[in-house]
Amino acid sequence: MRSKEFGWSASSILLGLSGIILIGVGGYFLFLRPALLPEDIRYMNLTPVELESIGPRLARWLAHVFNVMGGYVMATGVLTLTLAMTAFRQRSTLALAGAIVAGVVSIGWMAAVNVMINSDFKWVLLGFALIWAASIAAFAAEVRRFDTSPFADVR
Repeated sequence: MRSKEFGWSASSILLGLSGIILIGVGGYFLFLRPALLPEDIRYMNLTPVELESIGPRLARWLAHVFNVMGGYVMATGVLTLTLAMTAFRQRSTLALAGAIVAGVVSIGWMAAVNVMINSDFKWVLLGFALIWAASIAAFAAEVRRFDTSPFADVR
């Protein structure tokens, strides 16, 4: 039996956009991000001599780390987009719970850490996190507006 779909609501569009953004962020880490950015060197407070000594070894290691991270971020984006296109559109309680938890521990935490370390990318990542948060807020508003409790049945 197919669950009722509510069409492309603002919440599902915003969550889908969040998924597309995560796919892009993952692609950046996989294909574009250099091993060491100027902000990384500033954060580690490395002298030119220290950087010359450990830079090449650190770069080789970080290339592997960022490949793994990029794959996971991209996979999270694919799953977020899939969720937005399916169960989130059906206003599933489990989809809402999954979107909340996944968003907090993925783009939410990434943005928070980048704010804590004063990253050059903190505002961009915070903007990405706000799009995800807007999808959750829109979901709640849609439930109130259409008086359809997502808790009527656990789907």
